[in-house]
Amino acid sequence: MRIPHATIRMSKLIYITNTSLDGYIEDETGAFDWDNPDQIHPLVVELLRPVGTYLYGRRLYEAMAYWDAPVEGYPPQHRDFARIWQKPEKIVFSRTLTGATTRNTRVERDFDIAAIRKLKRESEHDVSIGGAELAGLALEADLIDECHLLLNPVIFGGGKPAFRPALRRNLELLETRRVGTGVIHLHYRIRGRTPPDDRS
Repeated sequence: MRIPHATIRMSKLIYITNTSLDGYIEDETGAFDWDNPDQIHPLVVELLRPVGTYLYGRRLYEAMAYWDAPVEGYPPQHRDFARIWQKPEKIVFSRTLTGATTRNTRVERDFDIAAIRKLKRESEHDVSIGGAELAGLALEADLIDECHLLLNPVIFGGGKPAFRPALRRNLELLETRRVGTGVIHLHYRIRGRTPPDDRS
């Protein structure tokens, strides 16, 4: 029996990142001094709610591992984020880590493009990717469907860019939203990509 096309859904691969006004995720020393991270927590919880798998590079994973402690140990305003972060599967791409320190996590040595395509086809939930270098590999392979940029009111003047300088993609703006006292949420679709629900 043929399943109606409208009921078939392919998961989206989504790049979510904080960035400075001039496009950097961290400054030249590796710091990321955003205006007030607490003000974006409700938005990030909203963005991550449909996600069933996180893809991380080693450095970002090690920073995010802070959120794997018992939820009750966090300040009340952070507990929703901790719950959302702990639930999904996490895949960390690293050639130096010997094992994971958090639950629901496995380490892979190489970023396998075919495996990520298979994950998108078979996953019941969306997939997020974190870290500029990992996202750059996924963009080059035309794996990323959407980007959520949280544009912060700070200028670094240099550092690690949110996107590789030599990488060119056209984006379609889907939504803008002001968050808190100065952060702007920019939601883009990679132009030329068919929405996952409509792919054959």
